[in-house]
Amino acid sequence: MQFSYSWLKTQANPNLSADEFAHLLTMSGLEVEEADSAAPAFSGVVVAEVKSVEKHPDADRLNITQVDAGTGELIQIVCGAPNVCAGIKVPCALPGAVLPGNFKIKPTKMRGQVSNGMLCSAKELGLPEDVDGLLVLPEDAPVGQNIREYLDLDDRLFTLKITPNRTDCLSIKGLAREVAALTQCDNQPVTIQTASVESKKTQPVRIDAPEDCGRFLSRVIEGVNAQAPTPAWIKQRLIRSGVRSISALVDIGNYVMLELGQPMHIFDADKLSGSLIVRRAKEGETLACLNDKTVTLADNTLVIADERQALSMAGLMGGEYSAVTDDTQNIVLESAWFAPAAIAGKSRQYGFGSDSSFRFERGVDFELQRDAIERVSELVLSVCGGQAGEIVEAVGNLPERNKVSVRTQRVEKLLGVAIDEARIQTILAALGLQPQKISEGLQVTSPSFRFDIEIEADLIEEIARVYGYENIPDDYTDGCLSMMALPENRRSRFAVYNHMAARGYQEVVSYAFVNEQWEHDFANNDNPIRLQNPLAAQYSVMRSTLIGGLVEILQNNLNRKQNRVRLFEIARVFNKDSDGRFIQKERLGGLVYGSALPEQWGEKTRAADFYDVKGDLEDILAGREVSFIKAEHPALHPGRTAEMVSDGRVIGFIGELHPQWLQKYDLPQAALVFEVDMDAVSAREKTVYSPVSKFQPVRRDLAFVMPEQTTHDELIHALKTVNSALLRDISIFDVYRGTGLPEGMKSMAVKVTLQDMEATLTDEAVEQVVEKLVKAAESAGAQLRQ
Repeated sequence: MQFSYSWLKTQANPNLSADEFAHLLTMSGLEVEEADSAAPAFSGVVVAEVKSVEKHPDADRLNITQVDAGTGELIQIVCGAPNVCAGIKVPCALPGAVLPGNFKIKPTKMRGQVSNGMLCSAKELGLPEDVDGLLVLPEDAPVGQNIREYLDLDDRLFTLKITPNRTDCLSIKGLAREVAALTQCDNQPVTIQTASVESKKTQPVRIDAPEDCGRFLSRVIEGVNAQAPTPAWIKQRLIRSGVRSISALVDIGNYVMLELGQPMHIFDADKLSGSLIVRRAKEGETLACLNDKTVTLADNTLVIADERQALSMAGLMGGEYSAVTDDTQNIVLESAWFAPAAIAGKSRQYGFGSDSSFRFERGVDFELQRDAIERVSELVLSVCGGQAGEIVEAVGNLPERNKVSVRTQRVEKLLGVAIDEARIQTILAALGLQPQKISEGLQVTSPSFRFDIEIEADLIEEIARVYGYENIPDDYTDGCLSMMALPENRRSRFAVYNHMAARGYQEVVSYAFVNEQWEHDFANNDNPIRLQNPLAAQYSVMRSTLIGGLVEILQNNLNRKQNRVRLFEIARVFNKDSDGRFIQKERLGGLVYGSALPEQWGEKTRAADFYDVKGDLEDILAGREVSFIKAEHPALHPGRTAEMVSDGRVIGFIGELHPQWLQKYDLPQAALVFEVDMDAVSAREKTVYSPVSKFQPVRRDLAFVMPEQTTHDELIHALKTVNSALLRDISIFDVYRGTGLPEGMKSMAVKVTLQDMEATLTDEAVEQVVEKLVKAAESAGAQLRQ
């Protein structure tokens, strides 16, 4: 909300500078986003009256004026404004004045005629302009007075970021009450005069949706002058509150909304038929709105209608048909209270909102409607004239007021500071909560303008705000806190980040909300977890895999000519178990695209492949026994995909992106992706000391012939079943296919390292172990190659 500091001071003047005032509001929970001046800096401009105007003899578009600027003599000024004429009062920049932009005024000649100053437009003073030409001032403007003083241009404009529970501060009345409570200054709300009833005409009203509308009032005013100009003081306050001036009737409604916090609507009485009715819209009913949009109303939309048709969307937008115009002679004032739930969400549903809906969906004071209609009546009668009729009221379901108690001891326990009961009572009274003494402390009945006072903690929060958070001592606890080291068998997240960065990967962060098509393509998930209220259509489901986000980031990099990309992300994925319950797991995901190494002179360029990424994973999973087993995955290339299995459990997958997704997502070459459970990455074997043997190791190379389908893992697993204290390492170093081997067979050569901790190995001991290894290999279908 934007408001004028000068306007606020008419009801509560805290006697604070603009900076002090902004700090006070922010510290009390009303965050000040901006604090601007009403006009830029300038000097030397006064109110002047144009006494005479003559045509310039040598210029068709210029005039020679004689101006009274309060100096005791007339000043000659050459002026080219189209609206200059004798008798008007305008701002006049005298010689020596400095206008915005450091534009200095000095006597000069214009086509041979002396000009001793400058008559100013609003634009030249940095003010909002509504006419083409000079800024014409009211007839009673005092000649010679400084224009900054006369127009109150040293005013400050504050913009507040109001939280949803503080609708009471969306008005000058509410802000004044808050400021008075914070600074103990006088609160002098505007005095509302009851209009004299001079017309017998009334407007019947009815509520057909009592759960949505708690109060509905109307008043007829006959014989208004809709073309009457808006008073300058109303127009100025509207503009400084960020509201555009439209016409006197519309401006008065907006003014009262800003002053009291009650949105209003004014109908042309001659366009209504029968009673005004608050009801739900009929399915398919249409309405031409004041914003030049025609909408088809849903049956969950609250409308104000007459006996024939819907006239406006309740609390959101008026209708074009019943709007007031310059020809309007009789009007109906409407003031209502709508339940927040009935208005909430309608702005998003229809694609537009208003200042009214902003207030109604947060909750308007449900005792304010009669005061508001009287205030509008008072202003309309004084500005536009007319005769007012009786107020007609219908009542639906209004909120109940909560009775809430607060205990002095509880205040001290929660805030950590002792505040005496008298001070608490003063604070609550200043906030309009009307506290009453009870045996255990104080009790308040939540006022109609505070929907958020429900429990004791709400009152304690109010006490803390007004008492001042800065006045609450920041005492420290006496206890000592220690940062415990992680167990040896756990790796920190920071260590994982460092490890991945050391392998050449860069961390990325992507949304947990993803495109539903990604779930189908990359996870074959036709029933993902759907969001009830997605941010956008492309963020409608929760991800069950990290692949989609990694591929999208790869596309962004390729679009920016980055041809070598290595990414990783540590994030949660979301699934449902067999019982439909939601489960979430943290995963480490990665993507590799482009060359295996950065371009350099020392290595030939080659594309990264499955085994490069497998090596990265084996490195980060070092210390765990992990097998890579051929598998299938909906996102990955058949035959180039493997599951990672550890301790009999699948902990992740690795593979090359499927060719159909390369084509669909416009990837020039294959990308390699992987995902692995963070539990598996974070867990590691406890470090155990092992002495270094003083005796020489012995190496034996064994070549085995086996069927083509037998894998390396199967062979190594079989060999490691040999239980011998002499075995130190078994690893493959060669694979052979070709001449000398039967068709469908291959040869794998393994290196076996043996070592004894107590003595030098003998040939006999070595051969015993080798025989056991050969027998173990035979159990896997392999034969020692002769």
